[in-house]
Amino acid sequence: MRTDQPRKATDMPRKDGRPARAVAPWVRTRLRTSPGTACAFALLVLVTAFLAAALPRTVDAYETAGLRHGIAAATPRSSVLDITAPPPPPDLSQRARERGMGPDALARQRTALERLLPEPLRTDPEQSVHGVRTVKRAGGLDPWLPQPYGIPPEFMLAAPSGLAGHATVREGRLPAKADPAKGTGEAAVTAATATALRLKVGSVVHLPSKFSSDPLAVTITGIVDPVRPEGSYWSVEPLLRSPLYAVVPRGDGTQFFWQAALLLAPEGGPLLLSGTGEPELYWRLAPTSGHLTAQDEPRLSAAVASLSGGPDLVKVRETVGRTGAVATGLDEILAGYRGMRAAIAPVVAVAAFGIGAVAAVVLAMTGGLFAARRTSELALLRSRGGSLAGIGVRLLGETAVLALPAAALGLLLATLAFPDARFVPALAASGAVALLATSALPLRALFLHRRPLTHGGREDLVDARPSRGRTVAELTVLVLAVGAVVALRRRGTEDSGDHLVSAAPVLVALIAALVLVRLYPLPLRWAARPARRLRGAVGYLSLARAGRSSATGALPLLALLVALTTAAFGGSVLAGVADARDRAALLETGADARVTGSADGVPLPTGLTTAVRGAAGVRDVTAVQIEYGLLLPAGAGGSAGAGAGGTAQAGGRSAPGGTAEAGARSAPGGTAEAEVRSAPGGTAEAEVRSAPLVGVEPESYTRLARQTGFGPFPAGLLKSTGTGGRIDHQRVLPAIASPAVAARLGGEPQSVTAAAGEFKVRVVAVRSATPALPGGDFLLVNAADLTHRADTALLVSGAAVDGKALRAAVAATSPDLPVVLRTERRATYVDSPMQSGAERIYRAAIGAGAGYAVLAVLLSLLQSAPERATLLARLRTMGLTRRQGRRLLGLEALPQALLASVGGTLVGWATILLLGPGVDLVRLSLAAVPGLAGPAGATLRADPWSLGLPALGVVVLAGVAAALQAWWSARSGSIKELRAGDAR
Repeated sequence: MRTDQPRKATDMPRKDGRPARAVAPWVRTRLRTSPGTACAFALLVLVTAFLAAALPRTVDAYETAGLRHGIAAATPRSSVLDITAPPPPPDLSQRARERGMGPDALARQRTALERLLPEPLRTDPEQSVHGVRTVKRAGGLDPWLPQPYGIPPEFMLAAPSGLAGHATVREGRLPAKADPAKGTGEAAVTAATATALRLKVGSVVHLPSKFSSDPLAVTITGIVDPVRPEGSYWSVEPLLRSPLYAVVPRGDGTQFFWQAALLLAPEGGPLLLSGTGEPELYWRLAPTSGHLTAQDEPRLSAAVASLSGGPDLVKVRETVGRTGAVATGLDEILAGYRGMRAAIAPVVAVAAFGIGAVAAVVLAMTGGLFAARRTSELALLRSRGGSLAGIGVRLLGETAVLALPAAALGLLLATLAFPDARFVPALAASGAVALLATSALPLRALFLHRRPLTHGGREDLVDARPSRGRTVAELTVLVLAVGAVVALRRRGTEDSGDHLVSAAPVLVALIAALVLVRLYPLPLRWAARPARRLRGAVGYLSLARAGRSSATGALPLLALLVALTTAAFGGSVLAGVADARDRAALLETGADARVTGSADGVPLPTGLTTAVRGAAGVRDVTAVQIEYGLLLPAGAGGSAGAGAGGTAQAGGRSAPGGTAEAGARSAPGGTAEAEVRSAPGGTAEAEVRSAPLVGVEPESYTRLARQTGFGPFPAGLLKSTGTGGRIDHQRVLPAIASPAVAARLGGEPQSVTAAAGEFKVRVVAVRSATPALPGGDFLLVNAADLTHRADTALLVSGAAVDGKALRAAVAATSPDLPVVLRTERRATYVDSPMQSGAERIYRAAIGAGAGYAVLAVLLSLLQSAPERATLLARLRTMGLTRRQGRRLLGLEALPQALLASVGGTLVGWATILLLGPGVDLVRLSLAAVPGLAGPAGATLRADPWSLGLPALGVVVLAGVAAALQAWWSARSGSIKELRAGDAR
C-alpha cells in the first residue's frame, strides 16, 4: 500500500525550474569519505612546496652571504677605495697650500666623495680615514737610532684623521700641534715602533728639510696601542702600526734596516711640505657589505669600474683635483666571486632539476593513483550523463581546497626559514607545485574517461598494446631527448644559458625510462617459458604477473631513475669534494701532522723526534732535512743561460711573476713583513735555477710516500754511499728529482754546493711529488750521506694523532715550534658560504631524492595493491600457503625493482661521464687554495657507494613493501576480496 509522504523543503524544485541545491556538497563529501588520504595529499604538497620555495631562497641566501663574506674577509688593502691626489700646486701661496692640506679641507672633500659614490657602494665611516702622508720615506738623522749594518732607519710621516678614536694612549698624550714655519711638530708612535726604534715620550727625531739646512724636528708626545689593528684604518698601511725590518741586497750580501711611521696630528699635514718625503693627500674609504645582496653584484661591478676609469672617476677628479686617482682591489674580489658562482651554479642546478623532476613525477603519480582508485566511480558518472567539464571542475575543486592552502603554508614556512632572499622566485616555485598538484587528478581523470569505459578491460603491458598516438608521442620525446644529449656532448658541458647541462640527468633518465618500459616484457617473457616446467606455480605466476603489472609504467620508472641519478651525481660531487680536500691537506702537510723549525732551514732541537714518537696516536715519525735555495748546475739536459721566467725569492723559493722577494724578519712587537730594494748600481735579481734539497732516511720515507701516494719509490734507489759526515767533493750521491730538476741536471753526475755539504748527484729516478714539500721542484738524497746532518722537519703519521698531546710533547722540548695537523688544514679549506651552501643543497637533494624515490615505489605498489590482495585471496582458496604468498609478491616486485636499480645505476654512471669533464670541483672544494689541486685538478668521478647504495635501497624497499602487503593480507582475511560482484 502506497502512502504519500510530504516532501521536504530541500527536495522541492526551485521556482525558476533549476534543480535544488545538493544536500551534500561534492567537495565536503569526498573529503569526509577519505580524510586520511586527503591529509596525506596535503602533507605531500606542503613538503614539496616548501622544498620548491626553499631552493631559490637558499641559493639567494648563500650567494648573498658569499658576496658579503668576500668583501668583508678580504684584506683591507684589497677592498678599500684608495683615492689619492698630489698636494696643492706650488704656484699657489704657501698659506693657500697649507690651507688645502688642513683637516677641514680634507674633511669637506671626503664628504663630497662619499656623496658621489654610486649605489650600491657604501662606506664604513668608522674604518674610513683621510689625511696626508709621505710617499717617499725620509732617513733619520739621529745617531742614537738603531742602525743595523750602518743603514739609518727610514720614516714615513702621516697625519691621519680620527687618531683619538682608533688608538689607546699607553704613555704620554696624542700629538696636538705643528709649526711648518719653524719645521717642528709632534707625533705619536705605536708600542711596537717605540720598542724597535728605541723611542720614548720626549724623544726628538730629526729628518731632512727640503728648504732649509736645519732639519725637521718631530717630538714624540705619546705611545699608543692600535684599536682593531686588523681594520682598514691600520691595515691598509701596515707601517702605521708595525715597524718593518726591510732588506736591501748589496754586492757584499743582504743587509737589513728599519722602517717606521710617525703619526702626526691632523693639523700637522702642512708640515710635510717642508720635508723631503713627497707628500700626498689620501682618502681611504672602507666599503661595507652588510646591505649587499647577490643581485647587487652587477651594479657593484659597474660602479667599481666607473670609479676606476669611467664617468665617476671624472667626478672624483672634479672634487680632489685633475690628477686624482682611484685604486681598489674590489674588482678582483668581485671577479673571484663571479668565478666561484659560475662554477657552483651549474652543479647546484643539476640537483635542482633532478629533484624538481622527481617531485613533479611523484605528484603526477599521486593524481594517477587517485584516478585509478576512482575509476569505477567516474565511469559510473560518465555512463549516467556526467560531462567531462562538470567532472573536471568538481575534481579540480576537490584537489584545490587541499593543495592551495598547503602550498601557501609551505611558502610561508620557507620564507620564515630563509628570510634574507627574494620572494618572487619562491612564489613562482610554490605556485608551480600548487598548479601541478591541483591539476594532476583532473587531467588524468579526463584523459581516461574522455569516452565512457566498458567494464572488465585489462590494462597490462602484454594484452593492451600502446596506441599509435602514444607510440608517436614517445618516439618524439625520445628523439628530442637523444638530440639534446648529443648536442650537449658535442657542445661541451659549459652552460650557455639554456640549462641543457643541468637537465642532462633528467634527459638521460627519460631516454632510459622510455626504452626500458618498452623492452621490459621481453626478458620476462623469455624467463617465463622455462619457468613453466618448474615444480610449483609461484615462479611462473610471479614472472607472468610482473610482465603485466601496471606498477611498471613510465612515470614510476622515470621517478626512480631520476632520483637515483640525482643521488648518484650528488654523492659523487660530495665524494669528489672530500677527496680533493683530503688530498690537498695531505699534500700541504705531507703526513697526518708536521713539525717544523721556527724558520726555514732552522734545525730541530735534539730529542724532539723521541718526544714526538711517544705522543698519543703517533704511529711513525719521519725526519727530513730541507734546505731551500740549492743552486742547480746546468747538465746535459739544461742550459746555463736558460731562465725560468722569474727570479728567486730570498731563501731560494721561486717567486712567480718575475719579482724578487726576500724572507722577512719579525719586528719586535709587530708583524713580520718584508720589502726588497735595489742596491745602488745593481738590481735585486737572484739565481732562479734552484730547488729545495731534501735529505731523508730512505726506509721510513718510502713508507710515508707509499702511504700518501706522493712519489713512492724503492728504498734501494737511495742506498747510502757510506760517505756521510766526510768532505769529499767527488763522491756521487743517488738522487730522486722532480721532472724539471731532472731535465736540468741531465743523466750525468753534477756538482752541487749546499749548506749540507759539497758533492755530486746523479738522478736515478723522477717523481712528480714528494711528501716533504707541498709542491714544486725538489732534489731528494739520502740524509746519511750529507756532510752536515740536521733535521728541519718531522712528518708524523697516525690516523688518530692527538693534537693536544703532540703539541704538548713538542712544547716540552721547544715552545716556539709550529705544529700543523692535516685535519686542521683541511678544515680551513671551506672559507666561503657559497661552498658550504652548495654542499648543504646537495645533501638536502640526496635526502629529498631518497624520500621521493620511496614515495614513487610506494605509489606504484599502492596502485596495484587491491589487485594483488584479490589474487592472494583467490589463490588461498586453491591451497596457496602464506609463505608461498610472500614469495609470490616478492618475486613479482623483484623484476621492477631490479629494473629501476640497474637502470638508475647505469643512468647515474652515464650522467657522471657526460658532465664530469665540465664540473669544476676546485672552486667548490679548494677556493682558498686552488694551487693545491695540482695539475690534474679536482675531477668528478663516479663514486661506487653513491651509485650502489641507493640502487640497493630500492630493491630492499620493494621487497619489504611486498612482504608487508602479504603479511597484512593474511592477517586481515579474504572475505572482502572474495565478495561476488566486486569490480577488480
